Amino acid sequence: MGWFLDHVLYRTVVSGKSNVPAAGPVVFAANHISFLDGPVMFGASPRPMHILVKKEMFKGFLGKVLRGSGQIPVDRTGDRTALHIGKQLLDDGRCVGILPEGTRGSGNAENISNGVAWLAINSGATVIPVAILGTRQGDEHRDHIPKLRRKLHVSFGEPITVKRRKGEPGRVSMDRAAAEIREALAGHVQDAIRATGQGLPTEPVPGVPSQQHRPSEVAGTPADHH
Repeated sequence: MGWFLDHVLYRTVVSGKSNVPAAGPVVFAANHISFLDGPVMFGASPRPMHILVKKEMFKGFLGKVLRGSGQIPVDRTGDRTALHIGKQLLDDGRCVGILPEGTRGSGNAENISNGVAWLAINSGATVIPVAILGTRQGDEHRDHIPKLRRKLHVSFGEPITVKRRKGEPGRVSMDRAAAEIREALAGHVQDAIRATGQGLPTEPVPGVPSQQHRPSEVAGTPADHH
């Protein structure tokens, strides 16, 4: 389904596949601008992955698809079950995808959660920053569905590793690792923008109406994937 989304419904240009290790645990950390980011990354990846998806998405037909494809429900109230499931998968040499910004926004990776650092440090997995562009453009609303056949870009960046330093307190290690991942992801997003010419969406300024009308609410419209 991810491949169908990328190559039939949309025109997705994928770069950097050679940066993804052919074997061993990998954490894919992507920027987040649209509800399509998770499926688009899934379809573009050279290896299958288990993506952390907010638990509210696991309903009806979509929920069956998510569970059937091995995605991981996340309780965003603070339950760490999803992280432990992710670690078990990484310990088995598999791949886990996460959108560490936590919610859809400008996608510049200015802020990320420490969950991605926890997974990387505790599993020893390689981290691949992933830049996703085109799933939302200009002042399109966060719930906007892009027109069919739009060109999307998915770029897999150079691998990085983060480790706990000897004698370093756990919290300090986590904050440092998160900062290193954030810097790598933010830098890769900017590199992808320069390489593709595709910019990030413009986030609305509070109190200033957007030129793009918000689409009508549709029951079951997908939301954030983390």
